[in-house]
Amino acid sequence: MDLVAVDIGGTHARFALASGAGSSIALEEPVTLHTEDHASFQTAWEEFRSRMGGTLPRNVAIAIAGPVQGEVIRFTNNPWIIRPALVREKLGVDDYVLVNDFEAVAHAVAHAPEDQFLHLAGPEGPLPASGTLSVLGPGTGLGVAHLYRDGAGRTHVQATEGGHADFAPLDTIEDALLARLRKRHRRVSVERVVSGPGIVDIYATLAAMEGRALTEQDDVTIWTAGMERTDSLAEAAIDRFCLSLGAVAGDTALVQGASGVVIAGGLGYRLRDHLPRSGFSERFRAKGRFESLMANLPVKLITHPQPGLFGAAAAFLQRHGDLS
Repeated sequence: MDLVAVDIGGTHARFALASGAGSSIALEEPVTLHTEDHASFQTAWEEFRSRMGGTLPRNVAIAIAGPVQGEVIRFTNNPWIIRPALVREKLGVDDYVLVNDFEAVAHAVAHAPEDQFLHLAGPEGPLPASGTLSVLGPGTGLGVAHLYRDGAGRTHVQATEGGHADFAPLDTIEDALLARLRKRHRRVSVERVVSGPGIVDIYATLAAMEGRALTEQDDVTIWTAGMERTDSLAEAAIDRFCLSLGAVAGDTALVQGASGVVIAGGLGYRLRDHLPRSGFSERFRAKGRFESLMANLPVKLITHPQPGLFGAAAAFLQRHGDLS
């Protein structure tokens, strides 16, 4: 079956032609568009269709950064809307599937080969063939989902809004970070810290603790300086980010009763070399009486270059009986 896979986040909309049957999914080279360059999803779709020569398959799988509910779907971090009842008419398709973006990533986790996972913490070896896997990852926001494998080859994926759980500080630095965020937000969620934009407040908190004069910088500048090691404070902010991500991943595993955890997201992938040597795994395990349980959970990072697109295609094919 041929289809178009779409992954719409806060900053980018990615499109790719896809096909699949049995246990195989093939993606062609994706096209990435900036959401701010297009007035709506329909105009972005028309741009992609034009680039593909004016003709597209008549099936589409769309992964959306936000809840997929109701007559009007609104994105968490960009101004586009989608009306499901009008998808066939507006896009000129016969069939479609709409899934939460991290629901799509969880489908990717279920179907990606073992060589597309990088070990981060816990016991070595493949992810468990049965039980619950927690899937989370930072990008423009913080996506959270989980999947359940029954051990007989069947998988159930559940989207969540776990990125909007309350942020819980674990030391004096995070106390100061929470105090800073509380000046702007009555309720501080983990997404305010463990997401790409969260690095700005982490950086500002560390600067204030050292009495540094803070110049206005956006998150891209801080991430770049920290990754390239041109700013020691930005490096410290990234280390602090990894600590918080580890804590949130551990909390998610406890809440979902996970037998394994997968980190995903565009930012998670960028941190693939940094996470194993950061304090991520220590914070993941640091759950008091449950520390030994946490130490026995495998934690992986999915390295598939386009898990949202791959997973959206997998969700469509599974729903229509074309994927085992």
